Amino acid sequence: MTRAEFEAELRKLIQTFETGTGNERCVACVSCERCVDCTFCRGSKALQRCHYCVDSQRCSDSTHCRGCRDLIACSHCVASERCTQSSYLVRSVDCTGCTYCFGCVGLVRKDFHILNQPYDRGTYFKLTAKLMRELGLSAGNGAEPAAAAAAPRAAQR
Repeated sequence: MTRAEFEAELRKLIQTFETGTGNERCVACVSCERCVDCTFCRGSKALQRCHYCVDSQRCSDSTHCRGCRDLIACSHCVASERCTQSSYLVRSVDCTGCTYCFGCVGLVRKDFHILNQPYDRGTYFKLTAKLMRELGLSAGNGAEPAAAAAAPRAAQR
């Protein structure tokens, strides 16, 4: 096989994959494309083993995320990208092992941060509730209830 033959075959494979729209082994997913082993997702593309994700792309092993891209093992994230093993992130990018971060970039194992600055728990929820309204990320898109519902559970611990 020559280099030209290899490149032509690779291009053909990529095009076939990208133009395909079928889902595999998904349950109750609506308007999704190229998803595998997902349940109850909506309007998403190329998810793998995700559950209850909406308007997300290329995420793996994630749950209850909305408007996210390229997440791995995340939950309850909103409009976040390239994050790993994190929960309750909003508009965050490249965070790993973080919980309750809002507008953060590149953090590792941090909790209750806004724009990469640490806050105590109470102040964090007060400020992010206001930011959610200001940015139009209210209950209508699933972001606010997730953070609000988590607050009482975490306080009981």
